Amino acid sequence: MNFPTNVKYTKDHEWIRVEGDNAFVGITDFAQSELGEIVFLDVQTEGETVAQNDVFGSVEAVKTVSDLLMPVDGEVLEVNAKLEDDPALINNDPYGEGWMIRIKVADPSQLNGLLDATAYEAIAK
Repeated sequence: MNFPTNVKYTKDHEWIRVEGDNAFVGITDFAQSELGEIVFLDVQTEGETVAQNDVFGSVEAVKTVSDLLMPVDGEVLEVNAKLEDDPALINNDPYGEGWMIRIKVADPSQLNGLLDATAYEAIAK
């Protein structure tokens, strides 16, 4: 299991990596392993502002569909177009090429309420 220290985590197994004014969001290595083979990403919120803990999309695996929850308030600026043709990137590289959305963070103070790698690792077992 991989727990990078350059991201923050939610208890619902999403991660967020802030880069300047924007942030990238995806699901954790633990989440993708629990879901199994990812076959489709459905995000209809591009261009919308989504509140913290609200659904921004869903991910479909061979056996299940799971809602994706926004880690912080933010505007969805972009959906990772690579995932349309190759959703397995979420399984193969969840913290890199498998990112799901790029957002503009509305309230950076909300990042302080998220988990660091050590705290997340303790609940992801």
